[in-house]
Amino acid sequence: MPDLHADLARTRADYEGFKARGLKLDMTRGKPSPEQLSLSDAMLLPQGNRDTTTAAGEDARNYGGALQGLPEVRALFGEALGLPADAIVLGNNSSLALMHDCIVWALLKGVPGGERPWSREASPAFICPVPGYDRHFGLAEEFGFRLLPVPLTGQGPDMDAVEALAADPSVKGMWCVPRYSNPTGETYSDDAVRRLAAMKAGAPDFRLFWDDAYAVHHLTDRRTPLASILDLTREAGHSDRAFCFGSTSKVTLAGAGVALFASSPANVAWFLARAGRRTIGSDKLNQLRHMRFLRDAEGLHAHMGRHRDLIGPKFDAVLAALERRLGGTGLARWSRPEGGYFISVDAVPGTASRVVALAKAAGVALTPAGATWPGGADPEDANLRLAPTFPKLAEVEAAAEGIAICIALAGLEKRGGDAASTS
Repeated sequence: MPDLHADLARTRADYEGFKARGLKLDMTRGKPSPEQLSLSDAMLLPQGNRDTTTAAGEDARNYGGALQGLPEVRALFGEALGLPADAIVLGNNSSLALMHDCIVWALLKGVPGGERPWSREASPAFICPVPGYDRHFGLAEEFGFRLLPVPLTGQGPDMDAVEALAADPSVKGMWCVPRYSNPTGETYSDDAVRRLAAMKAGAPDFRLFWDDAYAVHHLTDRRTPLASILDLTREAGHSDRAFCFGSTSKVTLAGAGVALFASSPANVAWFLARAGRRTIGSDKLNQLRHMRFLRDAEGLHAHMGRHRDLIGPKFDAVLAALERRLGGTGLARWSRPEGGYFISVDAVPGTASRVVALAKAAGVALTPAGATWPGGADPEDANLRLAPTFPKLAEVEAAAEGIAICIALAGLEKRGGDAASTS
């Protein structure tokens, strides 16, 4: 007990010292930094007339062309993401918008293999691996789906839990960020992907919303592979199960990227039939300038290497601060991602909200505690999502030290309170 009191006193003094620095830092969301965006500034140069002609000889400034998107751009992204070019539909800058469309169309029209629109189902539900992406959860909540959390294991979701839930016919879908998951950074194992592809689902129109958002966002020289969900679902006799999504939002210009939907022939035909009622086509000039800028899959990977050079030291700074302050204390455990945009920290249960409040008081804004759970409610009040990409490196170093102090202080306070209540 004396050691606990001494540790708590030292950590409170450290916190007050950090607070006195008067910092104002934002670590709330995983946005590219201005330096990352500047890597794609060449895309903003005016295009000459010769640069508006597609590989098929069409004028990208005008109507016409394939609703599915420019074939050369589909081929580029298909090679980079391991998807067949003819399975891809290109959209505008937001993959989240394509997910929104798929949910709305499923609710209003149903999907291939279904008996009725999802809106006519009683209390439809989505499976949600946790901790997960708050915008996925918010989108499903917006349309009244019940959200069913299942834990992540470090190799993907707890598949026994997933299979048990999926057997219920009211469960219509599941959110997946299968590579460098938001926020844990884990990649689904081959076994997990295989089981997702082959499992029995109570709903014949069950869909995996497969958001491979960080497919090329490596933090090491290793390009982490991911088993092909389209191949595995086809082999298992569930060809229509996966709706795949991706985008260049964190590759080129976050506000002016290209998004994609990819799936089986039946699902692509379904998507295009719906999309054709609301648009003549997505932004072909933007697709073309991505093609001119990235050139091919290796050009894309080289570009992402330049991103890694900018953000890798920021991840290293956060991990080093956590290790210095919290290593060996039992006050937290954290991910060590090989890709993606986040570091996930599990603090002492019951303290995440306190950590966020302490950080805010010291001038560091964090993602709200609970944001990585459906409804914003982490039952353990333990998980924190750290987003180091946007601030400058010196700011990340300062913020990381302060966050580690806040985690330590909240944990020691909890230990002290628990010890007092049992003494």
